Amino acid sequence: MRMHDDQVDITPVAVARLVASQFPQWRDLPVRAVTSHGTVNALFRLGDEIVLRFPLRPSPDAGLREELRAEQDTARRVAAHVPIPVPEPVGFGEPGEGYPGPWTAYSWIPGETASSENVGDPDAFARDLAGFVSALHGMDTGGRTWTGRGRGGPLRLRDESVRRALAESVTLTDTARLARIWSRCLQAPHDAADVWIHADLMPGNLLVRDGRLAGVIDVEDVCVGDPAVDLMPAWNLMAPGPRQVYRRALGVSDATWERGRGWAVVQAIVALPYYVDTNPVMADTARRTLDALLDEESAGDPPDSSRFTW
Repeated sequence: MRMHDDQVDITPVAVARLVASQFPQWRDLPVRAVTSHGTVNALFRLGDEIVLRFPLRPSPDAGLREELRAEQDTARRVAAHVPIPVPEPVGFGEPGEGYPGPWTAYSWIPGETASSENVGDPDAFARDLAGFVSALHGMDTGGRTWTGRGRGGPLRLRDESVRRALAESVTLTDTARLARIWSRCLQAPHDAADVWIHADLMPGNLLVRDGRLAGVIDVEDVCVGDPAVDLMPAWNLMAPGPRQVYRRALGVSDATWERGRGWAVVQAIVALPYYVDTNPVMADTARRTLDALLDEESAGDPPDSSRFTW
């Protein structure tokens, strides 16, 4: 089922033609579609060591080309600084027959999408992910700050979209309680400097092999912004115990943790009504995230906002 009205479909045959014409050294490698519940790219595996990424909404405009080039530059920078493998760029494709925009090639990282079923030791997984996040956050920003695009800015800028999504989700979740959680998150001060963030640490972007974290993928959203954004796995994947292990390993303040809750709300409540019919996996992840936030509130875990340092 199509997720976006304007998305473009591409077949393995078309991909093979593009590869053969632009990368003749790879022309004999088999092409096969990769089942993915991502919402931005169609993925194809080329041989055993390469993954090809085709934006679902391609464009021949220079803006997309610059964006994909910048993503590859960032991926190289991140790969040199983090303890967990990330996909590294190996090629850049051009528009051609069967596809009207640029596309990219990255190294393939073997593993399964993270879930409660394949994580062997949830506490160790939380510490491993915290090690990745800490290394990423520790990269030199060169004075950069949030650019105004994507996740990473002040939560208040998301208020309108969150309120709209809450109104669209009254039959899908407990929107009254979520609205109270969201209002409290908005009170948390922005008490941390902008850092390099992954910005999309969803379960589908975390790979597990032999029960341990083996890779972090989809680095195209990496940018400079609020470190609280990378706290989302605490609610979209982790149970209460590992959630606290993750928090302690990162050593974040109460205010940053509360903003992290807010970012979890932003991602999940906007995704739920949008993907409820077109991407069941994304919708289920959104429901799991929101349920974790609601259960946490029922348990009395959220901090009293009066303790924040303004």
